[in-house]
Amino acid sequence: MPEGDAVWRTARSLDRALSGRVLTSTDFRVPAHATADLSGQPVTGSIARGKHLLTRIGNDVTLHTHLKMEGSWVTGRVGDRWRSPAHTARVVLRAGDVEAVGFSLGVVELLPRSAEADAVGHLGPDLLGADWSVDRALGNLLRDPARPLAQALLDQRNLAGIGNVYAAELCFLTGRLPTTPVGEVERLERLLARAHQLLMLNRDRPGMVTTGDTRRGRSHWVYGQRACQRCGTAVRREEQGEPGRERIRYWCPSCQR
Repeated sequence: MPEGDAVWRTARSLDRALSGRVLTSTDFRVPAHATADLSGQPVTGSIARGKHLLTRIGNDVTLHTHLKMEGSWVTGRVGDRWRSPAHTARVVLRAGDVEAVGFSLGVVELLPRSAEADAVGHLGPDLLGADWSVDRALGNLLRDPARPLAQALLDQRNLAGIGNVYAAELCFLTGRLPTTPVGEVERLERLLARAHQLLMLNRDRPGMVTTGDTRRGRSHWVYGQRACQRCGTAVRREEQGEPGRERIRYWCPSCQR
């Protein structure tokens, strides 16, 4: 699943491609909105809210999308060859010679502008948003001090933008196991500051570098690694979650306690 920085880049790409342009055709390939036609309406902007995307159209419509596990938005020119199979396209927006296609989107909703809070109001402070607040995120996490650290970080109601990669890497950088109760983590505010720093550093570049080393195979400490990039110990991994929604936890048994 794309993490907060990747969704932020997607919003920026959509904004650059469509903002200020008038839609010449729209195609919503989901049953709920199959007959909707927003052609003739201007796009006023696209923003990210955690892992959610809000594209504002006209005076009162917001297109709410979520990439979930496999979704993507691709912008280009009308007539360009699509990078994904046509049957996976869920939204096609065209504005003159510019085109934006949403593939395999997990959520596609057309909402009144006033209903945006219904879609994203449950989210905690956004690590890449103007509402980011260490104090609020800290308070949210500590509402359930017995909850495992990785699980608490992944809960978008606590703070918005962290996915499985960052959860694993932040647990490593904090020196604690993913299963450590969040209330037992010393200086939790330092972990939150680090999370903010990582997403801010990575939002303008693909790859989610957490080690400072952009070389292939060196960008993560434990996530997807066979050996810890700090001490060389074999990385442990464990699959958790419901079938079809499994997450793999990675940790170093030497560096994390």
